[in-house]
Amino acid sequence: MAARRITSLLSPSYAPALLRSIGHCSGKSTSITRFSTAAALEEPITPPVNIEHTKLLINGQFVDAASGKTFPTLDPRTGLLIADVAEGDAEDINRAVSAARKAFDEGPWPRMTAYERSRILLRFADLVEKHAEEIAALEAWDNGKPYEQATGDEIPLFIRLFRYYAGWADKIHGLTIQADGPHQVQTLHEPIGVAGQIIPWNFPLLMFSWKIGPALACGNTVVLKTAEQTPLSALYVAKLFHEAGLPPGVLNIVSGYGPTAGAALCSHMDVDKLSFTGSTETGKIILELAARSNLKPVTLELGGKSPFIVCEDANVDEAVELAHAALFYNQGQCCCAGSRTFVHERVYDEFIEKAKARALKRVVGDPFQKGVEQGPQVDSEQFDKILKYIRSGIDSGATLETGGQRFGSNGYYIQPTVFSNVQDDMLIATDEIFGPVQTILKFKDINEVIRRSNASPYGLAAGVFTQNLDTANTLSRALKAGTVWVNCFDVFDAAIPFGGYKMSGHGREKGVYSLNNYLQVKAVVTRLKNPAWL
Repeated sequence: MAARRITSLLSPSYAPALLRSIGHCSGKSTSITRFSTAAALEEPITPPVNIEHTKLLINGQFVDAASGKTFPTLDPRTGLLIADVAEGDAEDINRAVSAARKAFDEGPWPRMTAYERSRILLRFADLVEKHAEEIAALEAWDNGKPYEQATGDEIPLFIRLFRYYAGWADKIHGLTIQADGPHQVQTLHEPIGVAGQIIPWNFPLLMFSWKIGPALACGNTVVLKTAEQTPLSALYVAKLFHEAGLPPGVLNIVSGYGPTAGAALCSHMDVDKLSFTGSTETGKIILELAARSNLKPVTLELGGKSPFIVCEDANVDEAVELAHAALFYNQGQCCCAGSRTFVHERVYDEFIEKAKARALKRVVGDPFQKGVEQGPQVDSEQFDKILKYIRSGIDSGATLETGGQRFGSNGYYIQPTVFSNVQDDMLIATDEIFGPVQTILKFKDINEVIRRSNASPYGLAAGVFTQNLDTANTLSRALKAGTVWVNCFDVFDAAIPFGGYKMSGHGREKGVYSLNNYLQVKAVVTRLKNPAWL
């Protein structure tokens, strides 16, 4: 998932000034070490925020883990400690689920008017807006994403999503149905109960909003497990939720690891619904745990290997810029990244040269420094995985146009990397790399690119760049993906549903469709005696 809203190539919502490249490159397997930089090797900038909350949130209180254990959350710029955070496990999940169950069964949240729930969500959005800079700083510090990206793109969308779902809270209703006989029939849309939610590390706050917003608007209670790499921002905004008037037990947050806290949440017999964003492999495990316990319904937003198709009629300069943003945004750590760049053979060579030049201009450095486009990867595991895929690309015969190595000597920075002459069966073309590695493939005609794009087991998103309306319509209908962006990419409006085909997941998030994830439909049929009409 990415959060960037690119509505125009000429006026993107996040467009930091670029420093000019002083590097040059050519030839297969050539590494480039001279990128536009923003002093990645200097002393890290001190983030403008204090760490206030590192404990679990259970029943409205910040508490230690039952075991007393903590785990470190690290600064990806240096690999050094930011803070020690409470490490929740099965016992803490039990405590959190118990609080959520009591809040749902006995508390005021599902029983207050929908308008009152809406007002609390709106007050929360106002408080986030007031504290936007501190929240963005936590997100950038814990994750490594540029601070300007967090403030310019992600926090405004977070706020918009909660205001959007606040607007839906008092507009959820059922139907009156005409039956074949003397019966009054109505449907009730009821909250599903206790929702278990697990969010990823690449967009912690946005995924918080995608899941918490609709769940609370529908009157549910929640137990949320954060990613162990990025636990801090969710705890901060949870404090603001209670300042806004959210009753105790409605929102509970447990930080911890997947095999302990995550597995306990998925297997819990008193959790009525699960929602997960993360890898396809983990999604399969969650489905299994849900089925083996109480067969709770599961919404999954999983991996992707999205095609970005540049047609022969494309304006190459604009296509290069959009394809660059589609892949490199958020250090390439986006499930819907345009990570298979298909370029028509007539413009392929020109595209390669310009894509390489654009990568060399990319500003890499401390995410708190103004103008930085790319910070470090989230942690050492992701850093090592990306470098392994780069070596695989070189070994399999793809041409390394630029990049391919770590950037600097501290932290988890990787050079913006571009491969050409990529073939469909190479690992860099089949696997989700989740890093700043652009793979560029050549195609001859529209039928070929449709077939190759759809050959992936994933189906999360796709991009089409063309000036021909017929081509755009043909591709948008033929591509097996949950979202197709035409002459744009990563447009994430609060009202636009998002989710995947095939192994990219089940269900949709955002928009009105997301409400269905957190509602039960009940039919109420009442016999009518001597009705005046039917």
